[in-house]
Amino acid sequence: MKNLFSVKLGKGKVLFLVACLLLAGTGTAYGAHELTKQSITISINGKEKTIRTHEETVAQLLSDLGIRTRAEDHISPSLNTKIQDNMNIVYDAAIPVHLTLDGKEKTIWTTDQTVGALLKNEKIDIGKHDQVTPGKNDKIKKNMDLVVQQAFQVSLNDGGKDKKVWTTSTTVADFLKQQELKLKKHDKIKPALHSHLSKKSADVKITRVEKVTDVVEEKIAFDTKHKKDRSLEKGKEKVLEKGEEGKLKKHYAIVKENGKVVSKELIKEVTAKDSKDRLVAVGTQVSKKEPKASPAVSRSNESSGKEFYVTSTAYTAGCVGCTGRTSTGFNLKANPGAKVIAVDPSVIPLGSKVYVEGYGYAVASDTGSAIKGNKIDVFVPSKSAAYQWGNKRVKIRVLK
Repeated sequence: MKNLFSVKLGKGKVLFLVACLLLAGTGTAYGAHELTKQSITISINGKEKTIRTHEETVAQLLSDLGIRTRAEDHISPSLNTKIQDNMNIVYDAAIPVHLTLDGKEKTIWTTDQTVGALLKNEKIDIGKHDQVTPGKNDKIKKNMDLVVQQAFQVSLNDGGKDKKVWTTSTTVADFLKQQELKLKKHDKIKPALHSHLSKKSADVKITRVEKVTDVVEEKIAFDTKHKKDRSLEKGKEKVLEKGEEGKLKKHYAIVKENGKVVSKELIKEVTAKDSKDRLVAVGTQVSKKEPKASPAVSRSNESSGKEFYVTSTAYTAGCVGCTGRTSTGFNLKANPGAKVIAVDPSVIPLGSKVYVEGYGYAVASDTGSAIKGNKIDVFVPSKSAAYQWGNKRVKIRVLK
């Protein structure tokens, strides 16, 4: 033994021996250090791994792993929790979502997995008619743009019909597009298309305007011309040519609002057919049997009478409001064949003898409340004759 330990070692061998002893000591220390570490399982944003650590708290561990936490992050257990062997730690980093709610923007940091979960946690109630883009079932993504438009009711009057409509539109133009309502060229809308819509201002009125041209056909009355005929007895007439009514087309510009006519303007008149004059022969032959003192009007009186056109109607002795006697006392019921006309005395003096085309010679013996100015009412024996006469323009001659 003495010889063994007394053996002299070279300098190099001594250094090698010292190095081996140091290495053995370091290995022993490292092994002891590793044996004191805690073994934990950590899930980071869904990815799980097992590590060993000497950190005392969850916060220190995450910091050691280079993770900077936010208040919105999901960390379980909490940051102040002490590390224990075989502990399970979950860390989900919050991500930003850009939320626009009824036009107002803000950024939300969240760990929610779906849009619906985020809205619930933010206490944003979504109604039946509200719009959420993307949908509530879509998954949350980093820097996602989330738009929530809460619906409100609009009072819509379209063409006079009222109804309530739910919408998320913020302008009148967008509202019409959303509701698939189209305006025609002349339609009116209040408020204007660019106007803003909101819960406080949600009344829309559409007036449906229609502009059309209407053509109305009217008759043109024919004139009656007289021709003296010496072969006919005085007072008699003979129709030589029948008159024909013409046709006049009146064009009207009509404006309708919600189906009701609000304006009607005559824009032009077109004669579709000219009227044809009626030619009547008037007898001038004086009967030989007629006494010289005959009250009949002489030819000279006929030619010197005043001629002009009047509007004429017809009446009977039994018409509504009639007494059967003229204003001068003549009994019409007792004389159904009498030739009598009602006149305006300021135009045709009562008692005047008047020649009326289509009626013959008559006496101005009556007046009427509706007979004013150039208007006369001819007496006829029956209602059918009155209807047949109608309302027409005729030429008369007041005999002197």
